[in-house]
Amino acid sequence: MTTLTGTRHLARLILRRDRILLPLWVLVLAVLPMTYAASFFELFPTAAERAAYATGTGRNPSIVALLGPLYGESVGALTAQRGGFLLAIVGMAALLTVVRHTRTEEEAGRRELLAGNVLGRYAGLTAALLVAYAASLLLGLLTAAGLVSAGLPAAGSLAYGLATALTGVVFATLGGLAAQLTESAGGARGIGIGVLGLAFALRLAGDAGGREWLSWLSPLGWAPRVRPYEGDRWWVLALPVAASVLLAAVAYPLSVRRDLGAGLLPSRLGPATAGRGLSGSFGLAWRLHRGQILWWSVGFGLLGLILGGAAEAAGRSVEGNPRLEEILAQLGGASGLADAYLGATLGLTGMAAAGYGIQAALRMRTEETAGRAEPLLATGTHRSTWLLSHLLFALLGPAVVLLTTGLATGLAYGISIGDVPRELPRMLGAALAQLPAAWVLAGLAVLLFGLLPRLAPLAWAALAAVVLLGQLGPVLKLDQWLLDLSPFAHTPQVLRPDWSATPLGVLAALALLLSLAGLAAFRRRDIPAG
Repeated sequence: MTTLTGTRHLARLILRRDRILLPLWVLVLAVLPMTYAASFFELFPTAAERAAYATGTGRNPSIVALLGPLYGESVGALTAQRGGFLLAIVGMAALLTVVRHTRTEEEAGRRELLAGNVLGRYAGLTAALLVAYAASLLLGLLTAAGLVSAGLPAAGSLAYGLATALTGVVFATLGGLAAQLTESAGGARGIGIGVLGLAFALRLAGDAGGREWLSWLSPLGWAPRVRPYEGDRWWVLALPVAASVLLAAVAYPLSVRRDLGAGLLPSRLGPATAGRGLSGSFGLAWRLHRGQILWWSVGFGLLGLILGGAAEAAGRSVEGNPRLEEILAQLGGASGLADAYLGATLGLTGMAAAGYGIQAALRMRTEETAGRAEPLLATGTHRSTWLLSHLLFALLGPAVVLLTTGLATGLAYGISIGDVPRELPRMLGAALAQLPAAWVLAGLAVLLFGLLPRLAPLAWAALAAVVLLGQLGPVLKLDQWLLDLSPFAHTPQVLRPDWSATPLGVLAALALLLSLAGLAAFRRRDIPAG
């Protein structure tokens, strides 16, 4: 038996288990850059219009902080910058995939069962990394093909695609290392996401602050410096390759020097007795969800500051471009181009907040499959009470995230134009208007958990479909009935003076019905469900 015995079978098992989630994030992230390119071709057909956009918005410090640097004025350069924020999402998806199939498997006890068979010491880590690497590379190739089909040069498209793929490879390897450090999947995810956040902060400080050397220290800063379509510096791709090799060189020895199920970092012992806050289901749910609410709120608060700071420049940059003025007015309101920009970006923020609601709702499935729900429900805890405790945070979490985003956006935009008392409540209302649509997707996750628990991850597929409809629908000119399948298509544009609150009530009622149906189904089914 070699150290890699069983790797192929484990990789097939991972692909079997992730047959829904893996294609989803690969396809969604591969399609988005193509839509950006198509939009730039349509909105800025002349070099003069692209130059005006690049001067007014592309090089605005807030936009650079969010997306990364702009190295040219071609459609390719604008597309590469617009896709800069996707790099962090690619890194997170790859990282979480590896943690899910390494540390989560150990924590659930499944890896120990597999290790009782003929399985090499490095097989588990290698299988998870190979799948994440393959998904990242497939994402890169599909991205490049999509950009070429949109009309961009092949060399620059390949450079952009490979830079995106290798970003995923770096953070997948980081996930493999993080999985060796702690004995809990939550701890491994925390370490990995913390490093990802540090990388984003370094890239932000370097690009927006004029200290480029800081960006070179960040894995998220390497892909933009390949400069797709503006020189194609292929040698920069050696940096993520070298970083991945170094991370793997540390992760592999650590994976065999620790006990199965243990981590290298010592676990912090908790108190001998539980506090009053853990005396009931709601206290336990708060303990499980509070960290996520905190970090999501901090992250989206910073995002709101960046979006609000960039709004005025975004509005000025499209003056005189009738096509863009018309499209942005349809997306975000008729009270000004800055309002249109903010309305559109806050709509995307609402979709991200829906992701938090889905994640919080699916925590119930995690507790069930990990075997923690069954002994808890064997006590005096009622099923309805347990589900409602998690549902509370699936609804409350998106509200807190959007509240923070709205306050930060309104504050930054109000300061930039000198009218905080007016803009703060307007932006807060625009952000919270996304909440009922986000609740609908959280309610769908609850319904799937209660009715068809094995298919509960399909809630992520619903979110992916919503994102694709929102991004691709106008580009592909899809029928209106198809666009209306997205709950966010019915969210009123509250920055317009003639908006109606009726759709908000309808969406909230639909979310309530989905949640109640999920509760009723959960009360009748077996626990745990296969």
